[in-house]
Formats: sequence, structure tokens, C-alpha cells
Amino acid sequence: MTTKEMEPSLPERSLMDVPQITVTIDTRYQYLYNVTCLNDKELWSLGNDKIMKLYNLNGKLLKSIKTRSGNTPQDITVTKNGDLAYADHNDSTVNIIKNDQIHEAIRLRGWRPLSVCSASAGDDILVIMTSDDYKQTKVVRYSGSEEKQSFQSNDKEQPLFSSGLYNTKYITENKNLDICVCDTDAGAVVALNKSGKLWFKYTGQSTQLPSTKRPFNPHGIATDSRCRILTADYNNKRIHILDFDGAFLRYINNCELDHPCYLCVDTRDNLFVAERSTSKVKKIQYYK
Repeated sequence: MTTKEMEPSLPERSLMDVPQITVTIDTRYQYLYNVTCLNDKELWSLGNDKIMKLYNLNGKLLKSIKTRSGNTPQDITVTKNGDLAYADHNDSTVNIIKNDQIHEAIRLRGWRPLSVCSASAGDDILVIMTSDDYKQTKVVRYSGSEEKQSFQSNDKEQPLFSSGLYNTKYITENKNLDICVCDTDAGAVVALNKSGKLWFKYTGQSTQLPSTKRPFNPHGIATDSRCRILTADYNNKRIHILDFDGAFLRYINNCELDHPCYLCVDTRDNLFVAERSTSKVKKIQYYK
């Protein structure tokens, strides 16, 4: 079955001509790095320290949790059970927090996690990671601590993802089981099908807005119930919306975004955008 055949059969729903900010939350970090939805009313946030914070949509701080190692996490996600998981790059681990207790779920050998996400179906966890020498990058699917799949190269043994010392990546799994990676260093969104074959590579629009002079600089990635893919263009301060095949649909460029760096989408297809410099999260309605 092809990815196109796996696209969900859902009622047509149109994108808004003018997306709207409905909520703004101040996380009070010096710099905000990540957000992930716990549910439609609460979200976890991660900034430039070792503390992960849970907020409601009124901006009330509900809970704070420190990492066990004292390191700043590289990424956070919420599992299907509603537990917070975080990637500890310096400790080479992925950890899950259950009942306020931190448990080591995955320990890497010779590799360090860059980004982590919960699978769209089932209990698997996907991790994109770099080798200790920063010369290789790969995606691994885990069931518990057991490795199930690993994707690193195409059929010609060419790397699917860029590598390097400053290796910034973000990962999510679409509803159609495509693995979507924001490869910031390559300036691209890379999608693999469930077998690890390259489905598309999106590198921005060749025709830029008149005021745009900077190259496409993707940070963060999210997908919604229509299998649409969203990524933040950090330098150009806007969101790109793609269809599941990687075709550009539209920008969100009217919400006065300030260096958007991370995205998540709730079950109602509301978009949450983390702004690095302001440390604010903006909830945006983009469907009619």
C-alpha cells in the first residue's frame, strides 16, 4: 500500500484565510526550546535549563520536573499513556516520567539522541540520533528498550540526513505512518515511508515573498489529523503548511511570530508555536 492510499478518508476541512491567535502563554524561560501537548488543555514546555514545566491554557504553572542528570533535555514528547518522555543528549538516554518518577527507557551506546516522538499508532518511540563523533545521523524505532527499525541511508548507501557538530533535528510520525524529520542543518523537511524509503524532501519555496531574503530555515515539525505537515521557518518568522506528499499549501505569516522554534498540534488541530526569544507559546487556529 502506498502512502497516498493510506491517506485518511476524512471530511474536507478548509484552511483559514487568516489564521488567528487564540491563546498566548508566557513560560518565563530565558529561552524557550520545545512544547508538546499533554492534552487539549495542558502542555509541557522546555527551555534553557533542566526544568520541564506543565502549563494550562490560562498560563498557570501546574507542575515542574527536573531532569535526573541535571542536564538540559534535548527534546520532550508525551507517550500514548500520557507520560512525559525526554531525550538527554549528554547522558545518551531517553527517559520516561511516570507518577513523578524518572525511569530510564533507552540507553544509547555510541549515539546521542537529538529528538524523540511518540509513534502515531501503538506504543513505539522514535528517536533521531547522532553518533558520538557527529559524523552519522539515523532514525531508530523502539518498542520499550528494544530496537525494531533503523533508517540511516537510501538504496545507494547515501545518508538520508545531514550530520555535523551542530546537528539540529526534529522528528514526528504522521497519521499515515510516514516518518517526518525537520533537518535544520540541511534546510529541509525529509519524509520517509514506514519502510524507511525516502518519500519526499521539501526545501522551501523557490518563489519567496518580496520581503524575504533569508533561506528556508526549518525548526520544529508537527502533523495534524489531515496528515498535513507543519514546520516553522525560524529566520523568516512564519509557518509552512504542506500536504502529506510534501506539496506546499500555504504560509501562516500573519501572527507576528518571533523566531518560532518548535510546534505541536492538539487533537482539535490547533497549532501551538514556541517562540525562542520571547519564551511565549501561541495557540493558533488555522482551520475553519
